[in-house]
Amino acid sequence: MGKIRTAVIIEEKIARGLLWTSVIVTIGALMAVIFHILQHGLMHVNWTFLTEEPLFMGKEGGIFPTIVSTIYLILISLAIAVPIGIMASIQLTEYTQRGPLVKVIRFATETLAGIPSIIFGLFGFAFLVIFMGFSWSLLSGGLTLAFMVLPTIIRTSEEAIKSVPLSFREGSMALGATKWQTVWKIVLPSALPGIVTGIILSIGRVVGETAAVILTAGSSLNIPSSVMDPARSMSVHLYILAMEGISMEKAYATATVLIILIFLINSVANWIMRRMSSNLLT
Repeated sequence: MGKIRTAVIIEEKIARGLLWTSVIVTIGALMAVIFHILQHGLMHVNWTFLTEEPLFMGKEGGIFPTIVSTIYLILISLAIAVPIGIMASIQLTEYTQRGPLVKVIRFATETLAGIPSIIFGLFGFAFLVIFMGFSWSLLSGGLTLAFMVLPTIIRTSEEAIKSVPLSFREGSMALGATKWQTVWKIVLPSALPGIVTGIILSIGRVVGETAAVILTAGSSLNIPSSVMDPARSMSVHLYILAMEGISMEKAYATATVLIILIFLINSVANWIMRRMSSNLLT
């Protein structure tokens, strides 16, 4: 028995060591990337860089139009994808019986999630830019990005809703609530953290997307005045600065602002969703 216990203890220590190693490697890789970007870019970020327009294709000046364009693309894509994704997940989990149709829908969603972004870009260019006549614009870019993040929102929302205990639903309906009242007042607030996770992941993909955006939204350095104007996102601006060798200093500075922007958006989104969740529960 003593040898068996010793072997179990050693196995437990090895397993815990491997787990901690995985955590350290993951956090270390993240911190290494962030440190490298901030080390080379933070010194070039100032108020002028954030508020001025680019000059000489971005070699001088700031990135204010690209910040505005990126925020517009986030808002447009999420305004389209979030309601559709959440309603679709509610339909799949609460109102649709398990069967071949649900399997087909889920298979299609997973397939859509695995399509490369350049394919979405080509589709958006052919269908939205040319066929629909939207040209290179925020609308074309926002719709294309909405198609891209829709599977993520559907799957994460579906899993979050499925994780809500069945007793919550039974207790609500036993008190006389309708199916929709139960979903709206009980299920969704309980599933909100998981849904927020999907939205945050979608924001990250929207902010970091390049191929699909450059084919649909264009690369104009002007501040867009409507959804039909072309625009250049920060990721596209970073790509052009780095790949064309225009200015690596500006490229690192743009990457730094991207990291800070994602952090701020995620923090605000979490705060808003926590407030909404507490209001719904009360």
